[in-house]
Formats: sequence, structure tokens, C-alpha cells
Amino acid sequence: MIAVSTEAPVVIAPMRRRHLRGVVQIEQQTNHRPWSHGLFAGELRMPSSRFYVVALSGSVVVGFGGVMLTTAEAHVTNVAVDPAHHRQGIGTRLMAVLMRGCIERDIDDVTLEVRVSNRGAQELYRGFGFAPGGIRPNYYADIGEDALIMWAHDLRSASYGQRLDALITGLGDELRTDGC
Repeated sequence: MIAVSTEAPVVIAPMRRRHLRGVVQIEQQTNHRPWSHGLFAGELRMPSSRFYVVALSGSVVVGFGGVMLTTAEAHVTNVAVDPAHHRQGIGTRLMAVLMRGCIERDIDDVTLEVRVSNRGAQELYRGFGFAPGGIRPNYYADIGEDALIMWAHDLRSASYGQRLDALITGLGDELRTDGC
């Protein structure tokens, strides 16, 4: 568990409507073109093709992430951590639960886009086996930045399972989940 000063340990749980106010607050701090409350609510209404989780410290949302699922692959739609809680392993915990969720849903391949300048996020994703697969020019047109397309393959392989186990072990404590 992560203890942040006097705060409760961080637990990863399925995102619910009651979490959306906190999710949107983080989204507004971390995304140059933030999703709205309505957009997140719409995503939660599609549980057969979406999987969203939150990181909670007590009842406070300190991070969130999600994937869109298709028959054969998944797309990481977003991962964000409250800036006051950066560098505490929350992004790693969120990604670990998302990747486990993909494996449980028989997904082998996962993709995402990340700003080419966001080296910290790219490093996190590389730890989960994501590798560059291309560039989407001017994908973030409002800020004039390209997106790096990254892929992780063979999630259901023994070697990926070992990678995921090692990442979780490397956190140095228990990965706490609630209903994921």
C-alpha cells in the first residue's frame, strides 16, 4: 500500500458515477483537452466494451485509467494521476490493474497514444511492454504536438505474466484492489 503522509493507503477500484467529480478534477489538471463529466458517464454506460478504474486514497480519487475493448485488442483511453500524487507508483498500479483486466478479457494486444514530449508516461508504458509503433502527426492539434503510438503484444503469454508480476513486486508492497 502507498501511504501518502497521513492519507489512507491507495486502493484501485472500478470507476463508478460517484467518482466522476474527482476524476474530472484530475482530468482538468492533467489534460490539455479534458473530457467532460458527461463523456466519462457515457463511457461507464458501456461496461461490455469499456473498463475504467480509479485510485482511491480513502474516498478521495487520486488517479484513474481506462481501456476500450474490441474483440481482439484494447486501447488505453487515458491514465492520469493527481499532480500532487505523482511519483508514488499510482500510475504503475493503475496500469497493472488495466493490463490484468485486459488479460482476464482474453486480450492479447493493447495500444495507446502519448504525447511525444511526455517522456515520463512513455517510460511507464515501456515498463509494461509497450513499444513505439508509429507517429500520429499533429494528433494533439490544439497544442501542435504529435502522438507516439505504442503497442504491447502477447499479453496472455507466460513472459508477459512474468513481466507484470515483476512490476507489481517491484512496487515493494501489496497491490490493493477492490472489486477489479
